[in-house]
Amino acid sequence: MPTIPPRAEGPVGPVGPADLPDDLVDGLVAVLDLVRRGVARTRPEVVRASGLGRSVVAGRVARLLELGVLDEHGTAPSSGGRAPRELALRHDAGVVLVAPLGASRLTVGVTDLAGTLLASLDEPASIADGPGPVLDRVDELFARLLDGLAAERGPVPVWGVGVGLPGPVEFLSGRPNRPPIMPGWDDADVRARLSERWDAPTWVDNDVNLMALGEVVARRHARQGRAPLGDRPDQPEDMLFVKVGTGIGAGLVARGRLLRGAHGCAGDIGHVEAPGGADVVCRCGNTGCLEAVAGGAALVRRAAEMAADGTSPALARLAAAAPGGLGVEEVVRAAQEGDRTSVEMVQASGHLVGQVLATLVNFFDPGLLVLGGRLGAGSDLLLASVRQGVYQRSLPLATRDLRVESAAAGDDPGLAGAAAMVLDELFGREQLRRWLPQGSPSGRRATAA
Repeated sequence: MPTIPPRAEGPVGPVGPADLPDDLVDGLVAVLDLVRRGVARTRPEVVRASGLGRSVVAGRVARLLELGVLDEHGTAPSSGGRAPRELALRHDAGVVLVAPLGASRLTVGVTDLAGTLLASLDEPASIADGPGPVLDRVDELFARLLDGLAAERGPVPVWGVGVGLPGPVEFLSGRPNRPPIMPGWDDADVRARLSERWDAPTWVDNDVNLMALGEVVARRHARQGRAPLGDRPDQPEDMLFVKVGTGIGAGLVARGRLLRGAHGCAGDIGHVEAPGGADVVCRCGNTGCLEAVAGGAALVRRAAEMAADGTSPALARLAAAAPGGLGVEEVVRAAQEGDRTSVEMVQASGHLVGQVLATLVNFFDPGLLVLGGRLGAGSDLLLASVRQGVYQRSLPLATRDLRVESAAAGDDPGLAGAAAMVLDELFGREQLRRWLPQGSPSGRRATAA
């Protein structure tokens, strides 16, 4: 069993407006958000970035320092007068447990309160085994990670838990809703199960939303790495993140914030109708769905046929060499090596995805379209085909400044995205109001309001 510190002393029920006035909560959230996102690192920078008065900022910072949420250390360069003290989130005050679950892999991690990954584990697992066995294994791996951290630095309280699932999730309840590839998961109370086990607030979302959040984090860090903190704004973007892997899905980001819609299913484009796919049956039961026609599973199925009938000797060679047979990686590799059949299949998939995305581009008008997933992030050929399809079918004004790029978030954006989801919620208005009087959310099972 992992070493878990005792729950913090303090009230366990929701704290009402009479205890924490709205203007106090709003000011605390504004200051904390600017500091933890790296937009401001001193009191004067918080004043400039927030628009709050100097005395208000001083009071809010003092409150956050008193509660142990912020820390100050060292001094920043002075523009005249006494050098200001630097502010920072107390990232070591607790940890966040994260688990972006895939169809065939189980990944878990633990991050600090800045979202920095401290440790992770990854192993093959089938989501089709059902919530009981899968979540039991998640708990075992979480426990192993916490024991490792405790051996290094002593027990650290769990502030929150974040989970991603490869299917539709109703965000407010944390329950999967009729997920096509997750038998036994429909309406499973994943959030309550993990919240009870780890005695901490828990959030559950679909995997593509977490990948989109991971992309937001990666690009924010890249921007901040190119300029001194405080010298440029956070520059939130309107972004459309599209995962093209075994399935296809999208995450919508407006001004740096994820848009989930009324029920959490915004961006589920894998099951919209694709041109020319009326006779193709999808795993959801409908016909003509985009992922059934252009997703990685469809691509691999066609590639296997081409390898078997001798149309593509390159694919046949790769199929014979791959222990598990052809996969997305082998098809992409064959296309990169110039196999004409593979090139044509990847281009056709990319063009279909681009045609569907053109509708979203016209509707949402993003400044950035990002392709992720094993196929989306791994194939320049697919990227070029998607870009061509989008540009051909979108309004000229919508594509005038549109950038279409591969994901920048690395191999496992779901870990960073799950941490970002939890931290955005924990340090948001509703949750901050709930846990601030006791000093931390550890030992509190409150979830999204």
